[in-house]
Amino acid sequence: MRGIRFQRILQIIATMVISHINTLEVHSDTKLNVLFIVSDDLANRLGCYGDQVVKTPNLDALAQKGVRFDRAYCQFPLCNPSRTSFLTGLRPDTTRVYENATQFRKNLPEAVSLPQTFQKAGYYVSRVGKLYHYGVPGGIGTAGLDDPASWQETVNPRGRDKDEEADLINFTPKIGLGASMSWLKTAGDGLDHTDGKVADSVIGMIEKSQDKPFFIAGGFYRPHVPCVAAEPFFKLYDDQKFPVPSASPEGLDKVPAIAFQIKPANYGLDNEKLSSFTRAYYASISQMDFHVGRVLKRLEELKLADKTIVVFASDHGYLLGEHGGQWMKMSLFEQSARVPLIIYAPGRKGNGKSSSRTVELVDLHSTLADLCQLNAPKTDGESLAPLLDNPSASWNHPAYTQVSRTVNNRNEPAVKAKSEKSKVRQIMGRSVRTERFRYTEWDGGKAGTELYDHASDPSESTNLYNNTSYAKDLAVMKALLAQ
Repeated sequence: MRGIRFQRILQIIATMVISHINTLEVHSDTKLNVLFIVSDDLANRLGCYGDQVVKTPNLDALAQKGVRFDRAYCQFPLCNPSRTSFLTGLRPDTTRVYENATQFRKNLPEAVSLPQTFQKAGYYVSRVGKLYHYGVPGGIGTAGLDDPASWQETVNPRGRDKDEEADLINFTPKIGLGASMSWLKTAGDGLDHTDGKVADSVIGMIEKSQDKPFFIAGGFYRPHVPCVAAEPFFKLYDDQKFPVPSASPEGLDKVPAIAFQIKPANYGLDNEKLSSFTRAYYASISQMDFHVGRVLKRLEELKLADKTIVVFASDHGYLLGEHGGQWMKMSLFEQSARVPLIIYAPGRKGNGKSSSRTVELVDLHSTLADLCQLNAPKTDGESLAPLLDNPSASWNHPAYTQVSRTVNNRNEPAVKAKSEKSKVRQIMGRSVRTERFRYTEWDGGKAGTELYDHASDPSESTNLYNNTSYAKDLAVMKALLAQ
């Protein structure tokens, strides 16, 4: 009798195990994949964001398919702090990463990154190219400040753009290449560029993992300087003129001096050189768009498009001469803080629409975990899932961006001389953005304050800080920043 009972218990256990395995298999089939695509130093220079010059058919098509966020913001307009923030879901003041030299685990060894959240859920997790920070172009082909714990497989491609670096046209030779006004037009079709190899490897990873849930991240290198693209992408802009914004617009004198990163204005370059560089920047965008399109096309061919969440974003924005000759990043102006963000999630009711709500890159960790129904650590961001169903839903979350400055004891940009070393210090500029206003304080307001009304001044040309008509709005924004 005892033997019969024992056999019965074994049968029950076996049935439970088989049932559990079947449940796992069904769950695996219903899991959504994630294709996470990041561009480097891309302003909102996409056709879907209203740019009338740029040629970005593939990203424009993705925006029409998913939800385009019109007011998305980075948390720090510099590669390493921004990427650390959105790949962990933690703000720079939590990660304490404010420059391009610190790997985040030095400060947060136990942090669970976005890719780790998917690894813990049984996903195949891999990356190609620049996700965490490394220098461009110096770090191309290396792992840089990557986080090995985040990935099961990595590829660090190197292409023609790096190999032909000696041929670059550099308008600012005294500045390191990673921040220089430099560019190059190469021969060929762009497939042998580093971004072409990123696309190749991402496609290969999708092909080999199509029968299991995956989180695959592709980090494209352009349009980060040097702006290098193949000749066909320059030809797209043969008949296009690129006028440079005024170096002395009205209202400039009302903006705190510390807000300006580039001095002298426009690096002291003439308009012809500035226009040549801008053309190369646009050509680099179009080449990057072409390679993103190759990846999305292969996803469709493999019949995975309706099983895969696609995210496209840039790590921060980029200035092209606005605000009196400011270029690149490290600014709290709109063009530097605002980023393109497109999310396509299969079956969401908001697909094909745009959202004007203020959202942040730090929201991505919570959002993707929520969409895939995964357990995730507590983050500093919010899930954007409600906005993917209703892009106009009520939303009470402003966007915060911060940036550091090195100043002397008079809160002026420090002179990088040995005699100044004992006097310099780091201060922080902090900015909060609602759907209507941007409010910024430098060093808690001691080094300057800014208020812009985007309803009447989308280019942020008039600082309203001392305008008494905006006293109530100023108080509200000041309170939001204090949070």
